Amino acid sequence: MAKNTKPGNSNSRRKFIRDISIGAGGLILAPTLSGLSSTRFIRDRKKLGVALVGLGGYATYELAPALLETKNCYLAGIVTGTPAKEKIWADKYNIPQKNIYNYQNFDTIADNKDIDIIYVVLPVFMHKEYTIRAAKAGKHVISEKPMAISVNDCTEMIEACKAAKRKLSIGYRLHFEPFNMEIMRLGQNKVYGKVKKINSSNGFVYGGDPNAWRLKKALAGGGPLMDMGVYVIQGARYVTGEEPLFVKARQEKTNPTLFKEVEETVYWDMEFPGGTIANCKTSYNENANFIHAEAERGWFELSEAFRYGGMVGATSAGKMNFNPDVNQQALQMDDFADCIVNNKQTRVPGEMGRLDMKVVEAIYRSLDTGQKEKV
Repeated sequence: MAKNTKPGNSNSRRKFIRDISIGAGGLILAPTLSGLSSTRFIRDRKKLGVALVGLGGYATYELAPALLETKNCYLAGIVTGTPAKEKIWADKYNIPQKNIYNYQNFDTIADNKDIDIIYVVLPVFMHKEYTIRAAKAGKHVISEKPMAISVNDCTEMIEACKAAKRKLSIGYRLHFEPFNMEIMRLGQNKVYGKVKKINSSNGFVYGGDPNAWRLKKALAGGGPLMDMGVYVIQGARYVTGEEPLFVKARQEKTNPTLFKEVEETVYWDMEFPGGTIANCKTSYNENANFIHAEAERGWFELSEAFRYGGMVGATSAGKMNFNPDVNQQALQMDDFADCIVNNKQTRVPGEMGRLDMKVVEAIYRSLDTGQKEKV
């Protein structure tokens, strides 16, 4: 199946993740920021309005449909650089013309009371700019993962939202998915004792446009490590409940012409303070999607771990029994809306995205030096 798709294209990449899969708590908390009052929410029964910035495959086929299922928020507006998409989206989702923006008039969204949350679903190099502009416009922000090109960019995004007294969340949907929430519980609560070793991999066979932005270092920040590898980093972090101290990485490249700017396959080990070692892999040349943890008194795993649905999990005590096809994106966005309305801390804040980028940068340093690098 994967060889007949083109994951490099946003639509087909989304289809790859959906097809191959279907065929709790965070590690840190964000500072408390001001939001809408809970009394207003109760009195008006108001759903918060979400505007999607960037109408590629993920926004089109995952986020917009999910917003038809959300209880606390709804699709109120769009921002697109493609005029032809405006009428299509307006008709399909009943979006008024006044809630449709382009990248030139984006900042006037500050005057639109229908829109409370901006969801940035753009190529990675644009995350910082539109997160900061959204915060300055007085809107709360969700930035899709990876959070940004660099740790410094992440810091600027966090500081801009703090200065504007707006909340910032990263699109870590798996923190709301029951199988992944279960491995968080099993690992962090040491249900089978201390986790000694983690093995995890996430990737797909790239068959898309050789000129796609995902293969441009300046636009994507990197290759599969930035795209799919962030899930592997996240998985090891939320199983242990710890931050890695050191990484050691190497890479393989079988198609240097296609992957001339970014990596093709990366292997890396992460050392955690409690002694856990995570052996990790991500690739644009292999279909993989799992996490397995060995603990003192047993094991647990997700053999289908990071997709949009179709999760499969087991432990040394037996099969995991949860709903494998919850709408992860709807749960994620509903939770953020609830955090805004009730002035709570999101479990997936900007600080979490920045921590992932610290690990990513350490991995790239290790690839350059060939040495173990401190995170």
